[in-house]
Amino acid sequence: MNPDKSDAIFVGKSGKPEYLALPFANRHGLVAGATGTGKTVTLQVLAEGLSRAGVSVFAADVKGDLSGIAAAGEAKDAFVQRASQLGFDYEPDRFPVVFWDLFGEQGHPIRATISEMGPLLLSRLLDLNDTQEGALNIAFRVADEQGLLLLDLKDLRTMLNYIAEHASELTTQYGNVTKATVGTIQRALLVLENQGGEKFFGEPALSLKDFIRTDRDGRGAINVLAADKLMENPRLYATFLLWLLSELFEDLPEIGDQPTPKLCFFFDEAHLLFTDAPKALLDKIEQVVRLIRSKGVGVYFVTQNPLDVPDKVLAQLSNRVQHALRAFTPRDQKAVTAAADTFRQNPDLDTAKVIMELAKGEALTSFLEGNGTPSIVERTTIRPPSARLGPITDDERRAVMNASPVRGKYDQAIDEESAYEKLTGRVQSTAGPSTTSAPQAPPTDPQGSDAAGGILGGLGAVLGGIFGTSRPRNQRLSEGQLIARSVTRAVAGRVVGQMGANIGRSIGGSMGGTVGRAIVRGALGGILRR
Repeated sequence: MNPDKSDAIFVGKSGKPEYLALPFANRHGLVAGATGTGKTVTLQVLAEGLSRAGVSVFAADVKGDLSGIAAAGEAKDAFVQRASQLGFDYEPDRFPVVFWDLFGEQGHPIRATISEMGPLLLSRLLDLNDTQEGALNIAFRVADEQGLLLLDLKDLRTMLNYIAEHASELTTQYGNVTKATVGTIQRALLVLENQGGEKFFGEPALSLKDFIRTDRDGRGAINVLAADKLMENPRLYATFLLWLLSELFEDLPEIGDQPTPKLCFFFDEAHLLFTDAPKALLDKIEQVVRLIRSKGVGVYFVTQNPLDVPDKVLAQLSNRVQHALRAFTPRDQKAVTAAADTFRQNPDLDTAKVIMELAKGEALTSFLEGNGTPSIVERTTIRPPSARLGPITDDERRAVMNASPVRGKYDQAIDEESAYEKLTGRVQSTAGPSTTSAPQAPPTDPQGSDAAGGILGGLGAVLGGIFGTSRPRNQRLSEGQLIARSVTRAVAGRVVGQMGANIGRSIGGSMGGTVGRAIVRGALGGILRR
């Protein structure tokens, strides 16, 4: 027997069944409690219920034991007994699971482009100060204005080199850019690259619609992110999760409140999202959490201590499951009091006292009900999960991945033409053909020509090497040659007068000066028009 209702998920039982109402599942939630008190079991129970209702789920698997949701559970005595106490028969079940991994080792790779990540999240990821963040913003702005795609780390590196080399030109329009600042950012990128960041940035980028799908039985896909290795770099983990929320917020249409949400996120170790985050980033998190509800997305934070979540975000979390807390320190005591005060009080329950007495598998629960008001807090025994509790084997994981609906779509990286290729090609074309031989000396006049002829002969040879006068007429110049040509025209125009005067002095008199200037203008005009 399945105790779930068509419009609610059975979570457990107090004096009465406790349900998470599906129309309110997009009002976000919190699952908190000390280590070993049953948070992962609660997360799995909620994910299973949402999947049965056709709601897609995303969950970060920090310890590796959430992968068992892809395999059928076992009718263990403890599970059968608890199910009987809660009023239903235990039935093992399995759910449609798609495994993901930023490093592509335990699941399909997840990639994002540099442009999608944006300068704000990248600055957070790289731990940049305000000056360095400003330089990064300039790089993004210049890339956007010049139509240069920033897809992977080498694109960003090349773009940073570009703004450093053109700092004098960019300063008046965008602000100061120094090579020292760019060098600091480059070092931070190197650290990120050494931690595996180069595997995250690139193409094909994740299509969020692949998170939102149902199988042939109408069950929602449960997307499990392998995060055990990712946790070694908490900043990358937190930034990735925030990027994912931001992308959903920007891409999904407004749908308002629906009978069921489209997608529910479970962020384990949620405190990492907020630790040392600057105010601008906290404001972004608050905005996304507050407004993404209308996109049909519910966000559930899983953490040890409710104090890990900022008050402005905590106020948006309407569905609460609070496992046991231990008050060993003054901060722990404060956390117990804060957790107790956030519930709608039950006159028959000393909430603060009960929080410290809860056994494993028990929790204080309060879910939205009726017209959207929270229920009074109840001491609840959480139901056992239907899928396996614990990790699956490597062979089982490979079998799930081979049957995945996105198999082959993201597994092979693609390197498209972007800023790196275009800027590198631009530099090569500007450099022109390589010249390794020594420059030829101007030819001498064996007949002892006059001074003007000797000067013009040498001038023609030198300018021929500079401007490429040996080029056949009507042959198209490269981009780099065009740039060099425009610069030299301006420079040559300014020196014509002086060169003409020198030639005139060789001929003699004021008439010689006039003739000299005319000769040089004619010679230069012919060369520059080539």
